[in-house]
Amino acid sequence: MASEQLLSEYFPIFVFLVIAGGLSLMMVVASFIAGRQKPDPEKLAAYECGFDAFSDARNKFEVRFYLVAILFIIFDLEIAFLFPWAISLGDIGLFGFWSMMMFLGILTVGFVYEWKKGALDWE
Repeated sequence: MASEQLLSEYFPIFVFLVIAGGLSLMMVVASFIAGRQKPDPEKLAAYECGFDAFSDARNKFEVRFYLVAILFIIFDLEIAFLFPWAISLGDIGLFGFWSMMMFLGILTVGFVYEWKKGALDWE
């Protein structure tokens, strides 16, 4: 009895996944049918931008790119944890409040590190 109720609750999700999968497959098949399939040497080249590659693809990146990635992760984590925390703040009490303040403090240390490294200064 309980398993039937559980299955009936998840049935709309299953229907949604079947419809989404069917539509996705239909769009891919329709693009192959309607699209032109006439590759030429330019289209089959390593780069489609119109000119040959001018240097090795294994060059080192500047540290600034990695710092920007770290900055993105800092703000992404902050937002991902702040929304559920704000909703349940009344239930988790003072311990939850100070736990989030400690988490935000750690993220602030990462942000200050990036600021001092100059990741926020673009030339």
